[in-house]
Amino acid sequence: MRGSDPASAAGHRHTRAAVGAVATAALLLPLLGATPSGARTSANSLQLAFASAAARYEVPQSVLLGVSYLQSRWDAHAGAPSVTGGYGPMHLTDARTALAEAPHHSEGTEDARGDSARAALLPKTEVPAPTKFPARLTTLPKAAELTGLSPEELRIDPEANIAGGAALLANAQKNLGEPLSEDPADWYAAVARFSGADDTATATAYADDVYDVIHSGAERTTDAGQLVALAARPDVAADTSELKRAGLRTLDTANTECPKSVSCEWIPAPYEEFGDNDYGNHDLGDRPKAQSIKYIVIHDTEGAWEGVLNLVQDPTYVSWQYTLRSTDGHIAQHVKAKDVAWHAGNWYVNAKSIGLEHEGFLANPDAWYTEAMYRSSARLVKYLAEKYGIPLDRQHIIGHDNVPGPTTATVGGMHTDPGPYWDWRHYFELLGHPFEATGGKDAGLVTIRPDYATNRPEYTGCVTKGEPCAAHGSSEVRLYSGPGESYPLIKDIGLGTVPGTGVNDISSRVSTGQQYAVAGRDGDWTAIWYLGQKAWFENPEKDPTAVGAKGMVVTPKAGVESVPVYGRAYPEASAYPAGVPAQSVSPLPYKLLKGQKYVAGDKVPGEYYYAVTFATDAHRVVVGKDLYYEIQFGHRVAFVRAADVDVQVSR
Repeated sequence: MRGSDPASAAGHRHTRAAVGAVATAALLLPLLGATPSGARTSANSLQLAFASAAARYEVPQSVLLGVSYLQSRWDAHAGAPSVTGGYGPMHLTDARTALAEAPHHSEGTEDARGDSARAALLPKTEVPAPTKFPARLTTLPKAAELTGLSPEELRIDPEANIAGGAALLANAQKNLGEPLSEDPADWYAAVARFSGADDTATATAYADDVYDVIHSGAERTTDAGQLVALAARPDVAADTSELKRAGLRTLDTANTECPKSVSCEWIPAPYEEFGDNDYGNHDLGDRPKAQSIKYIVIHDTEGAWEGVLNLVQDPTYVSWQYTLRSTDGHIAQHVKAKDVAWHAGNWYVNAKSIGLEHEGFLANPDAWYTEAMYRSSARLVKYLAEKYGIPLDRQHIIGHDNVPGPTTATVGGMHTDPGPYWDWRHYFELLGHPFEATGGKDAGLVTIRPDYATNRPEYTGCVTKGEPCAAHGSSEVRLYSGPGESYPLIKDIGLGTVPGTGVNDISSRVSTGQQYAVAGRDGDWTAIWYLGQKAWFENPEKDPTAVGAKGMVVTPKAGVESVPVYGRAYPEASAYPAGVPAQSVSPLPYKLLKGQKYVAGDKVPGEYYYAVTFATDAHRVVVGKDLYYEIQFGHRVAFVRAADVDVQVSR
């Protein structure tokens, strides 16, 4: 069953009177143990817990609610840890218990460069496990010490967890030499210290986000069915002066390309020559002057922050432009936007994209991402999209799992991160471009848009091959060969495998925000054109999985039975100058058949960046006359020659 998310449906609503009434009632209840059983299981018991903890530890309730919202959006995740070992609504961290045991594997054997002109680059991708845990990853033991509650209680009991968070905030305020003021404006420095960040910029960005939540207010129903509200307080003018005395380090931001609204430091990936005419771990370029930037690729790290940073500083490894930390949204930049990082497994996409690695694990559904990281990432993407003219849609803001194999031989080895548990719907709301209906219920196109929390398709193989993964919200929807789950799953002929429910098996899945042409309807089921086939998904009118859309589609020219599909938009052979070997225009094992339609994105000339030497004097950008359309062909995007197709408007 799927339902609507009140946060998505109604947005932020001010409920000052309601919150005040709840808070008054809560102050009459003790923190733990003596709460009447009915109140503890009612739809507002979490709200009461915030009020009670705020009163007990003398923390303004708006501050406690604001911090918790930025950590978890008030969700408890049934006691499961985040990607960095944080538990409960307050994201109290206990990495020694959680992080080292996290399953992590993004399937794929791809060549990170994906450039046929060079030998494949296949470094070992295992991220080293942490040997030491910084303070930001060990806040739960401190909360246990302050409250007298057991670590187990703080991990699994949301009310205890909230009490632990309140105790940590009060302790941070005391350590700053500040009184436990009733005015939320006086808690800015304590909030900044709560983040666990060891630098001023990250602590400031975190506190700014918390106070933004306090100013705007919020209301939502949590994953446990709890209604929680924070009344808007636009009158709160935070006192930022005390943070100067917190003794935090200053970041190296001199070379970073980030918006001022995030914390960002420069930790460069090496451009070094070594071995026999070998070098790494990226290529120097001159973007956007020499070639445009068309894509931003979303990855997950499959490892913890410190280990990932060690890898990107290895010249024999691969690279990406930015890494984002889950606990507080801090960003490290490694490669300039002008340069080409080796991250997507497709040289055409690498040469036209910026890669963002998010601290996390694809195959661990309960290892949730923090709101702090989602917000920081969205701000960075908005900044980059505006700077380089990148549209904010799912044909330009793509996952690594949406990048096509550049050739037939590479299709099966492409990576599948960030996977089904990345919340694309919420992410695009933060980008300011929510997925909304642009067409009616009988529109010729659909935008995939399930409710993340209640859309829970079965996945297997998160821990043990074939074993079910924990039930969890998902951005992805499964496809069948007919209008019902009794029909076989859609098969991806490029993979040549039997489709299944494996967490890394994307052969028969579509993802939130992707758009497809409608191929048929049958009751509660809708068919779309997908990988050259008619693919069906459940889409009941009362609780839709997709909404109507309108836009441009491509279809084979009249009289043409089928059109080849490509994984890269490379120039024709005649476009290559002397000294630059022509790259093959190699079709994938798919066909766009007569009568089928696929949503069209950019119309672009074939382009190839020749950069196979450490010295840059031989580098060339080759641009052809042959034009291509990017299309949403399957779970991954693809390309077709403009000369092979007609373009139509679908409404």
